[in-house]
Amino acid sequence: MLTLARVLASELTVLLADELSLGLAPVLVQRLLVAVREAADQRGVGVLLVEQHVRRALDVADRGYVLARGRVVLSGSSAELRARIREVEASYLATPV
Repeated sequence: MLTLARVLASELTVLLADELSLGLAPVLVQRLLVAVREAADQRGVGVLLVEQHVRRALDVADRGYVLARGRVVLSGSSAELRARIREVEASYLATPV
């Protein structure tokens, strides 16, 4: 988390974040995602977030893309993808949650 704070304090234009939630307690994940969104908005930084917790990620994202074998199989606004959450989850899980 300290590394993330240092990165967001730098003069970057795009942040690639891969699995920010990895190893964190579930209660901290949503707070972290909201903090990243707020910090990025304040600094005008674009964020490309790779995240396994799709529902939480869509809560703070503008758009989402689902990749399968290197191809985009679903995309849309966060609202559109939340409305199709079963299809989103089925596209990358063996069975929907």
